[in-house]
Amino acid sequence: MTANEIRDSFKHFFESKSHAIVPSAPMVVKDDPTLMFTNAGMNQWKDVILGTKEPDPRRRADSQKCLRVSGKHNDLEEVGHDTYHHTMFEMLGNWSFGDYFKEDAIDYAWEYLVDVLHLDPESLYVTVFEGSTEENIPRDDEAAKYWAKHVPANRIINGNKHDNFWEMGDTGPCGPCSEIHYDSRSAEEKAKVSGRDLVNQDDPQVIEIWNIVFMQFNRKSDGSLEPLAMNVIDTGMGFERLVRTLQGKNSNYDTDVFQPIIREIEVHSGKKYGFTSPSGKGGEGTTEQEKVDIAMRVIADHLRAVAFSIADGQLPGNAKAGYVIRRILRRAVRYAYTFLDQHSAFIYKLIPILVQEMGAAYPELPAQQELISRVMKEEEDSFLRTLEKGIQLLNGDMEQLRAAGKTQLDGVSAFRLFDTYGFPLDLTELICRENGFTVDEDGFNVEMEKQKARARNAAAVENGDWVEVREGEQEFVGYDYTEYSCHILRYRKVTQKKNSFYEVVLDFTPFYGEMGGQVGDQGVLANDAETIQIVDTKRENSQSIHIIKQLPKDPSAEFTAQVNVELRNASASNHSATHLLDYALKQVLGDHVEQKGSYVSADTLRFDFAHFQKVTDEELREVERLVNKMIREDYPLDEHRDTPMEEAKEMGAIALFGEKYGDKVRVVRFGPSCEFCGGIHVKSTGHIGLFKILTESSVAAGVRRIEAMTGKNCEEVFYNLEDTLKYIKSVFNNAKDLKVAIAKYIEENTAMKKEIEGFRSQAVDRTAKSLVERAQIINGVHVVKAVLPTDPASAKDIVFKVREQISETLVCVLGSVHSGKPMLSVMLSDDMVNEHGLNAGNMVCEAAKLIQGGGGGQPHYAQAGGKNADGLSVAVDKVIELANI
Repeated sequence: MTANEIRDSFKHFFESKSHAIVPSAPMVVKDDPTLMFTNAGMNQWKDVILGTKEPDPRRRADSQKCLRVSGKHNDLEEVGHDTYHHTMFEMLGNWSFGDYFKEDAIDYAWEYLVDVLHLDPESLYVTVFEGSTEENIPRDDEAAKYWAKHVPANRIINGNKHDNFWEMGDTGPCGPCSEIHYDSRSAEEKAKVSGRDLVNQDDPQVIEIWNIVFMQFNRKSDGSLEPLAMNVIDTGMGFERLVRTLQGKNSNYDTDVFQPIIREIEVHSGKKYGFTSPSGKGGEGTTEQEKVDIAMRVIADHLRAVAFSIADGQLPGNAKAGYVIRRILRRAVRYAYTFLDQHSAFIYKLIPILVQEMGAAYPELPAQQELISRVMKEEEDSFLRTLEKGIQLLNGDMEQLRAAGKTQLDGVSAFRLFDTYGFPLDLTELICRENGFTVDEDGFNVEMEKQKARARNAAAVENGDWVEVREGEQEFVGYDYTEYSCHILRYRKVTQKKNSFYEVVLDFTPFYGEMGGQVGDQGVLANDAETIQIVDTKRENSQSIHIIKQLPKDPSAEFTAQVNVELRNASASNHSATHLLDYALKQVLGDHVEQKGSYVSADTLRFDFAHFQKVTDEELREVERLVNKMIREDYPLDEHRDTPMEEAKEMGAIALFGEKYGDKVRVVRFGPSCEFCGGIHVKSTGHIGLFKILTESSVAAGVRRIEAMTGKNCEEVFYNLEDTLKYIKSVFNNAKDLKVAIAKYIEENTAMKKEIEGFRSQAVDRTAKSLVERAQIINGVHVVKAVLPTDPASAKDIVFKVREQISETLVCVLGSVHSGKPMLSVMLSDDMVNEHGLNAGNMVCEAAKLIQGGGGGQPHYAQAGGKNADGLSVAVDKVIELANI
C-alpha cells in the first residue's frame, strides 16, 4: 500500500464503525492562547473534553497535521539524526466522547492492524499502565483484560507513568494509556533477543505505532486528580511510522512519504542518498555519506513543516510562532549549505514534488503553492546573507585567536553566533575544526541556559484551579445584545510576570472574546453593590474569558454585563470594513487575492493579503472608491448563524485557509461581500461612515499589508489635513492656486541655490589661491596652514583645491569653525604618503584630542571634529609637528 492508500484505509475503516470523518484542523493554532501549534490530535477537541461544548458527533476520526518543536514535546534536534523523529507529522486518530471506551477502542485497533492491514500479530506488543501508589491509581487491569482477548500475557507489558500515563501539560485532561509496539526485526534477531525486552528502549526497529489514551481524569494545579465529566477515547497513530512498518522499511525516511522528496533533493544537489543510519549524531565518527543523508532527511522533514505552516497562515517572523517556523527553515538551509554545498536558495525548489505527493490529501498546499514558494525563497535568500555575515564574523574571531596564540573560541562568542546569526554549535565547531580551533562547549551551554531561563521567566504563567460558583454552560449573546443579566459560573486566579488578575466565565455574556483578528470587548460587571471593570476578553475553549483585576465581593450575586459600546462600535466598523476591503481588492487586483491575516481594534484596521507586487496608487484609489461606494449603499448585515458548511459554500461564502470551521458556520454578507465569520459587525455598512487607506507595504514575499481608518478616526485625519493645508496657504500668502505658488517657490529656490553655490565655489577658489600664495617651504616641503570661519563642505573643497595647485611635497592643514564647532582638515600629496610614510588619518586623530574630538580618513586626506574651538590653532600646529619636517 502507498502512503496515500494507507491514510484512506484508516478513514474508511472508522467510517465503517460509525465515526464521522472530520478534516484536519490547521497546524497553526489561532484560538487557544496556551498553544502556538497543534501538537497532538486532541488539541482541536479540548473544549469538548473539558465539557464546555457538547460532543456532536460523539465518534470522530481524522488525520491531523501536527508540529512538535517546542515545550514539552521538543524533537527538533533529533530530526534527521534518527529514523523516526519529525517536526511536522500526521496523527491518525479515532475519538469517542462519552460513547465507547476501553474495550471497543482496543478491539478496533486490533481489527484494523491485524485484519485490515495484515500486520503480523506475533510482532505486536502492548503496554498498560502499571499504576501509581503515590497517586493512588491501580494498575490498568481493565485494559489488560481486553488485550488478553488478542495477545498472550507475555506480550502485555506494564509501563510506568512516563510511558503509560498521558497528559498534555501540568494541568488538564489526562489518563492511562495503552501503547502498541511493532517489532520489525528479522527472525534471526528476534530469536536472539525478545521484542518484549526492547519495548520503550529506543530500539529503532521496535517502535511504538499507536497510543490509545483512556482520558478519564483532570489534573488540578495542586497535582491532584479528579474524574472528568465523561470518559474520552483519544488515540494517536503516527502515520509515518505506520507506513514504514507496512512497507517493511528500516526508517520512516525510506518510505514513499519522504523518498520522492529525497530523490528531488538528489536531482537539485547532485548528491546521492545512501540509506545510512547515523553512527555519531553528525559529529565525531559520522561518515561523509551519513552527513549527506542526515542533511537530506532534515531538509525533507523541514520542508513539510514550513510549507504546511505557511499554507495555514503562519509566515516566518521574529516572534512566537513565526520565529519557530523561521528557525525550522533556517536549520534546513544550514544543513543544505554545510553538507550539500547549496549556497543559494534551494529548498523552495522542492515544493512542486511536495504538492504532487500530498496535495490531494491536503488541498491547501496546491491552493497556496505560489505563496509558499515565494515566502520560502525570500527567507532562504535572507538567511544565506546572514550566514555569510556570520562566517565573516567567525573568521574575524579566529584571526584574533591566532594573533593572541589561542586555540579555543570562547562560549560567549559561539553563543553570539547562534543567537544572532543562527549558527548552531556544531556548525561553529565544524568551521573552527577546519581551521585548527576548538570551541568552549561548556561556556556555550552556560549561555544557552541563561537564555532559556530568561525565556521561561518571561513566559511563566501560574494558573490557579477553576473555582466553581454554579453549574452550567456559557451562552454568547453578543450578536444581539451589548448588555445582559448574568452570573459567574467559575473563576480562577492567574499570575504572569508577577502581575495577578482573574479569569471569569459567565453563564450569559455579550462580551466578544478576541478571535479572528478582532480584539476582545471591554466593559463592566455591575450590580447595586459594586462595579467591576472587565479590562479584556479572551477566547479559550470556545468560551469568552473575561479578564478582571479584582473579584466581586460576592461572586454568586447577579450582575449586568455591560459592553463598552463606543469601543465595540469602532471595532465593529473596522471589522466590517475589512470584509468590504477584501471584496474590493479581489475586484481590482484579481481573484488570487487571499486574506492572510487581519487585526482590528477601535483604532486600528490592518489587513494582510496575498498579492505578488506593490499595489499602485491608482489601484489603491480604485479600491478605496469601491469600499466607500459600498458604505454609501448602506448594505444591511445579512447574517446566517449555524449554517451547514455545504449550504454556506453554496451561498458563495469565502473560507480562509488556516482557519478551523465546524459542521455549522456563521455567514456574514454585506451586499456582494460574503464570508465565513464569527466576529462583531455593524448593522449596515452606512454605520462605517468613511474608509481611508493610510499605507500599503510588504509583509513578506507575496504578502502585502494595508492599514486604514474608518468613521470618526477618518474625520480626525481630514481635520489634520485641513489644518495643515490652511497653514501652508498662509505661508504662501493665501495664494488662490497653491500648486502654482509652490511650484514657483521651488523653481525660485532651486535658482537661488545654484547662484549661492556659484558664489561659494568662487569663494573656495579665492581662498585656496590665497593659501597657496602664502605657503611656506620648510625643508623642501610646502606647508599650508590656516584657521578660517567656513563650513565643513567648503573646508574639504579648499584643501582639495590646494592639492590641485601643489601636487608634490604638500602638507596642508585647515582649521575651520562653523556654528561654534571646530574641525580639522588635513591633506597630503602622494609623495608625502608613499615616500615619507605620513598618514593623514593618524595625524588628525592625534591632533583632534586638542579640540576634544576625533576623526579619521584616508592616508592622504582626513577630517576630525571636536567640541573645543579654543584649541583649534594649537591643533593645527600639532599636525605640522607630527609631519616631522
